[in-house]
Amino acid sequence: MADEFKTKSAIIGKKGKLENDDNYPIFVNLFDINDPHKDPNMVPKKFLEYKVHKIITKGLTVEYLLIGKDLLINNLKSIKLSVEDHGHLVVEGVQEKE
Repeated sequence: MADEFKTKSAIIGKKGKLENDDNYPIFVNLFDINDPHKDPNMVPKKFLEYKVHKIITKGLTVEYLLIGKDLLINNLKSIKLSVEDHGHLVVEGVQEKE
């Protein structure tokens, strides 16, 4: 089952340590602006949590934020998140041209 959201950007990151089932707790935070990590007062419009083994992005331009080891996806119109067999979070979406 997939969850789809209208949003401008998303930050995806690890929320904790490896669990007994070989999955990590992760967060997906959705924002109404690009580059939300540059504004220390920015609060996500939506907080999502998953327990997964792997994150797979399909057809998206993704940036890796070295300081927090998070994934940043800007210029979104919408994002679709689904957990597949074997604990894979599949991230798809529609991006505007930069």
